[in-house]
Amino acid sequence: MNAHLTISVFELMEKFPSEVEAKRYLEKKRWNGKPVCPFCNCEEKQYRFTKDGVEGYYLCSSCKKNYTVRTGTIFEKSHVPLHKWIFAFYLVMTSRKGISSLQLSKQIGVTQKTAWFMLQRIREACKHNDDDKGQGGFLSGIVEADETYIGGREDNKHSYKKLNAGRGAVGKTVVFGMRERGGKVIAKVIPYTTKSTIHAKLNATLKEDATLCSDEHRAYLNSKFTHKVVNHSAKQFVDGMTHTNSIESVWAVLKRGFYGIYHSFSVKHLQRYVNEFMYGLNEGNVQNHVWDRIDSLLKKSFGQRIAYTCLIQ
Repeated sequence: MNAHLTISVFELMEKFPSEVEAKRYLEKKRWNGKPVCPFCNCEEKQYRFTKDGVEGYYLCSSCKKNYTVRTGTIFEKSHVPLHKWIFAFYLVMTSRKGISSLQLSKQIGVTQKTAWFMLQRIREACKHNDDDKGQGGFLSGIVEADETYIGGREDNKHSYKKLNAGRGAVGKTVVFGMRERGGKVIAKVIPYTTKSTIHAKLNATLKEDATLCSDEHRAYLNSKFTHKVVNHSAKQFVDGMTHTNSIESVWAVLKRGFYGIYHSFSVKHLQRYVNEFMYGLNEGNVQNHVWDRIDSLLKKSFGQRIAYTCLIQ
């Protein structure tokens, strides 16, 4: 990796030796010197004060509520110091295959339970917010679509849980992906590979003038898009510019993390793991400085959070 595009762990620790430096950095990134109340969005007369010897508290003159830079973010109600949070962001952005909660816990000196919660919050921040809103789509040009199946290996199950359904997709979870040729990738956990499910995702994600490339799966047929097909069952994988190699490479990245780092994903949390890998592919280009990648993810962490009870229920 180009030394000019990354920083070492030592440099990171020098930049953020304590909570104070990390808090000031986040305040600058979130407000750029002009605090905004996260409760009422008021920008006028936000008073900074110190509470119990800790700086960085604010009082809103409009709604009279107190807040900090953590309020309304994935850091809210977390007792982990902010410089450890930033180090966790650094590890997520520089670990190409992902990082386990056990490894993170050892790196930053927290329990495995705390590290798991931190990673799930970071993965929540990684989610893509532009799709499924009926805005006419945002992927254009040639868009490859494909599905993959995660988990469900019979030899990993207790005998009473085995489906005894033979080989194939039975018992597995479907992840459906769309990748703009040379551009962004979107992947979603879906319940079925029916035509209605696939078409709904395509319609919400692709621009009307996009060209769809897929294999011969029937669920892709009769969409409203110009459609190019490669017949994998007939050993046809490339036909000129028609192929699904780009989206299939996404599944290779996802499964390297699955088998090499995490070993298993629960169905409940699978979308968050998918978020992490898709964000890494979309924003983790090694030609971008690691700080630009971290800043981009930090900005996405503002304005959203998820409670621990929501994760374990």
